[in-house]
Amino acid sequence: MAFFEEMESSSSSAAAAYISFIRQIAGRAQSVGIFFLVYGFYRLNPSWKLAIDAWGDGMAASVSAASCDAVVGGGGGDEECRDEAAALRLKIVAVAAILIAGAVGVAIPLVGRRRRGGGGGGGASSGGLFVLAKAFAAGVILATGFVHMLHDAEHALSNPCLPASPWRRFPFPGFVAMLAALATLVVDFVGTHFYERKHRQEEAAAAAEEAAAALLEDGGALPGDGEGRDGRGEKRDAMHIVGIHAHAAAHRHSHAHVHGACDGGAVHDGHAHGHGHGHEEGPSARHVVVSQILELGIVSHSVIIGLSLGVSQSPCTIKPLVAALSFHQFFEGFALGGCISEAQLKNFSAFLMAFFFAITTPAGITVGAAVASFYNPNSPRALVVEGILDSMSAGILIYMALVDLIAADFLSRKMSCNPRLQVGSYIALFLGAMAMAALALWA
Repeated sequence: MAFFEEMESSSSSAAAAYISFIRQIAGRAQSVGIFFLVYGFYRLNPSWKLAIDAWGDGMAASVSAASCDAVVGGGGGDEECRDEAAALRLKIVAVAAILIAGAVGVAIPLVGRRRRGGGGGGGASSGGLFVLAKAFAAGVILATGFVHMLHDAEHALSNPCLPASPWRRFPFPGFVAMLAALATLVVDFVGTHFYERKHRQEEAAAAAEEAAAALLEDGGALPGDGEGRDGRGEKRDAMHIVGIHAHAAAHRHSHAHVHGACDGGAVHDGHAHGHGHGHEEGPSARHVVVSQILELGIVSHSVIIGLSLGVSQSPCTIKPLVAALSFHQFFEGFALGGCISEAQLKNFSAFLMAFFFAITTPAGITVGAAVASFYNPNSPRALVVEGILDSMSAGILIYMALVDLIAADFLSRKMSCNPRLQVGSYIALFLGAMAMAALALWA
């Protein structure tokens, strides 16, 4: 190609056009040569050919909507217990029970905060009973990710209906869960920094307005304020007043840090709570991000749960699911409600998040019941979609439970300085995890 470029630059216009034409032909010939080289290697190497053909056939079979009942055994007990009328009545009961359980669970922390005066630090989240219940809910979410979501994803993607390549030759459930957890970490980091920067800008604007108002109020009361004061003196006074307010703000934030130290196994919560959100509770921007990501993880698997129950026509399958999912939704809602309460969102935003959580699973059941006549949950396409979504939900819930619920509370100063609360929280955490894991026997 360098030869053509040199000839083209040193020739006349006609010769340059001809050389450019030859150059285009040479470039296309080079591309065609590379194609035939790769194709020849593909044809001459049997292992590559077989691998590529098997991968293509496997992906084509994975998006099929045909039923696989014959492959997986035809449903077994589900077909023996099939009763569409009884199943529909149980679905109506399930919608009501799960809706009430989820709404009550998510509402308790929000109502508790309102009744105790609002504020994330001094509201319901500061009570020992609330901390114990939140630890129990964190255990429920952790067990949901590990025991339920990962198991369901593994069951779906290892189904005999799916081709062995690639679904059973690579651990896709764990891989997708890992990617979802890492993606959640990135979203958590970026979202927290975004909200913190926005919060700092709002605080700076409020501090500037407060300083300006204080300057106007103090301008006529300061001794020595005469008509002969020049602009430079006024600027020094303004900077002095702004500096005083900045020092006071820094003192407010550090005051909770200093007085939050342990003193005989207890925490002086009065100082920390008296100054709004201290460093112990963390910035509200962090809780905003945590509540939104947690809702995303919960909602994504609630849709799958609702659809799975809605398309079932077996009362034997639906009966145990009603109680199990009601328990599940209540404590997931409690954990989410606690995060929304700590985020100190506006009333409408908090209501919207709580409402959206409460109706997701009942809406999934309703949609599943509506499409049960033509939706085939045993098709390869449905299995792949279910397995991938369950894996993503598992990664999100495991990350949120370990990092933003368990670590944030159990490594806090309030927890480490109160042995009784610490022991009780650990017991509640293990009880929640074990109780939710035990539900795997029925759901």
